[in-house]
Amino acid sequence: MYHQYDFGAVLAASARAAWRIEDVLPEGSALDFAVDFMPENLARTATAPGLDAAQQRVLNHIRGHEYLSIFGLVEEFILPFVLDHARPQLNGDDARVRALLNFAGEEAKHIALFRLFHGRFTDRFGTPCAVIGPPQDIAAEILRHDPLAVALLILHIEWMSQRHYVESIRDDGALDPLFKSLLRHHWMEEAQHARLDTLMVEALAVGRDEAGIASALDEYLEMGMFLDAGLRTQAGLNLDALEAATGRPLREDVRAALLDQQHQALRWTYIGSGMTHPKFLATLGHLAPAARERIAEVAPAFC
Repeated sequence: MYHQYDFGAVLAASARAAWRIEDVLPEGSALDFAVDFMPENLARTATAPGLDAAQQRVLNHIRGHEYLSIFGLVEEFILPFVLDHARPQLNGDDARVRALLNFAGEEAKHIALFRLFHGRFTDRFGTPCAVIGPPQDIAAEILRHDPLAVALLILHIEWMSQRHYVESIRDDGALDPLFKSLLRHHWMEEAQHARLDTLMVEALAVGRDEAGIASALDEYLEMGMFLDAGLRTQAGLNLDALEAATGRPLREDVRAALLDQQHQALRWTYIGSGMTHPKFLATLGHLAPAARERIAEVAPAFC
C-alpha cells in the first residue's frame, strides 16, 4: 500500500491544525515591503533580466500578491467540487462526510483570508495588481471536465502547496514574517487536504480501466494547458503592475525577455512543482503506470 490515509485520522489532524483568520491576519498587522515576500526558488525575481535590485523587489511583492490571489482563485473551484463529492456520501460513513465538509469549510476560510490579504496589500502597495479571471469563468471551465481529471488537478495543487512551503518557504529567514505566517497556516490545513484528495481520487477511479484512466489524464493535461495560457497572461499583468508601481516603462526587448522568464517561473510555481511531486506521481503510478510515465515525459517543459 503506497499510503495509509483514512478519513478519521485526517479529521483528527485537521482539528489539531485549525486556526482563525483574525489570529493569522490580526487587525493592525502590516506587511514589510522592505524585504521579499516570495522565495527565489518560486519567484525567480532576483534573476529577472534587465531589472535593478529595487525593481526586482517590487516584482517579488507583486508575485506574492499574485500567489495568494491564484490560490484564492483555484480554491473557488475546489470548494464546489468537494461539496459535490460529499453530497452523495451524506448517508454514509460519518468520518468521511465530516472530513469532506471540513475540507470545504477550510477552503472557504482560505478564500476569505486571501481576500483580506488582498485588501491589506493593495492599501499599502498603492498600485492595483490585476489577476486573471473572473474566478467564476475559470471554475466553470475546470468543473466541466471528468470528475477524476478535476480531482487529479486538485491533488496536484494540494501537493504543490506542500512542496512550496517545505522546500522553499519554511527555512527562508529573509522573507516577510507576516507573509510567511500566512503561507505556514495555509500549508497546515492543505496538508490534510492532500490526504483527503488522494482518497477522493481513489474513489473516483474505482471501476475505471486503463483507457478510462488515460482519458482522465488527457483532460488533466487539457486543464493544465488552459491554466498555462492563463499564467502567461498573468506574467504580463505582473509586468504591467511593475511598470505602474515603479513609474518606469520597460524597454520592449527587456519586457519580452522578462515575459518569457517570468512565464517560466509561474509555470514551475503552479504546474511543474505539482506535476513532479513524488506523492502525486505515486498516486498516478497506483492508478496506472502508463499515466506516471506520460507525466514524466510532459513535466520538463514546466520546470
